[in-house]
Amino acid sequence: MTGDVVGRPGKQALRKFVLQLRQETAVDLIIAYGENAAGGFGIIQSTAQELLNAGVDVITSGNHIGIRRR
Repeated sequence: MTGDVVGRPGKQALRKFVLQLRQETAVDLIIAYGENAAGGFGIIQSTAQELLNAGVDVITSGNHIGIRRR
């Protein structure tokens, strides 16, 4: 499970982390806290897809998820 993925830097780190984790371990499931993935202000469909494309299996959220459309 990851910590809070915040904006572009968080997504870049996540891509690297997930790839490395999958290469080095036999991890079965990767969970990302994605509520701030869209620039620190919620999550949008395209950002959720970025996380899934990076290898995340489950995206969790918190009290200010407010899915937005762009």
